[in-house]
Amino acid sequence: MKGRIKLNAEKLKREKKMSRILVVVLLLGILILLIFYFVMGIIYNRGNFSITLDKNLYFDDGLIIYDDPEYKVYRSELLAPAPDTFDSISYKWLPDDLGNAMLGSHNGDNYLAYTFLIENTGDKAVSYVSRVVIEDVIKNVDEAVRIRIYKNDEEAVTYAKLSATGEAETGTVPFLEDNLVMEEQVTDFQPGSINRYTIVMWIEGTDLECTDNILGGEFKAHMNFSSDGAED
Repeated sequence: MKGRIKLNAEKLKREKKMSRILVVVLLLGILILLIFYFVMGIIYNRGNFSITLDKNLYFDDGLIIYDDPEYKVYRSELLAPAPDTFDSISYKWLPDDLGNAMLGSHNGDNYLAYTFLIENTGDKAVSYVSRVVIEDVIKNVDEAVRIRIYKNDEEAVTYAKLSATGEAETGTVPFLEDNLVMEEQVTDFQPGSINRYTIVMWIEGTDLECTDNILGGEFKAHMNFSSDGAED
C-alpha cells in the first residue's frame, strides 16, 4: 500500500512538473508572437511607402522634402498613406494625369499615389542620389507589384520585377536588384531648384505572377534621397 502511494505521489509530482513546463513554454510562445506582431505592426502601420532624406543633404547642402508649400521645414521622412484596399487592378485603369495631381496623398481605388517636392534651399549647387528600396515582402507579392515614378515633366517610368521567364514585364523597367527598384543620380541641382516626384504603386492584375498565392501578402518600400554615391 505504501509503495503504491509513493508511486502515485511521484507520478503526480511529475505531472505537475510537466504542467509547469508546458505553461512556461506556452507563455514564451505567446510572448514571442506578441513581440512579432508588435514589430510587424510598427513596420506596416507606417504605410506601404515612405520618402526619406539623408540628414547630411539638409545640414550640409540645404535640401528639404515636403508635400505642402506652406510647411517648408526640415523633415527626415514623409509618409505616403496606403489606400483603404489594395486589390489587383490593371494599369489601364489608372488616370492619365497622376503626374499633375495635387501635392500629398491622392490615392485611388486600389492604388497608392503620392506627390512631393525636393528643393535646394542652400546657396550652392549640389548632387544627390535617389533610390527606391524594398524593405520587406510577404508571400512574394513583389512579383506582381508595379512602382511608377513621375519626375517633373519627364515621361513616367514603371518598374517591375523580371517575369518568371527572366524577361522584362511589358511596358516596365526591371528592378536593379531583388531589393533595389531603381537608382538615379541628380547633379548640378542649383539653389532654388525644385524637383517634383509622384510615386504610384499598385498590384498588376495582368501579371502572370498575380495569382491566389500572393493573397494576403504585404509589400513595403521607401524612396531615399542620399549623398552616398553622388558625384559633384
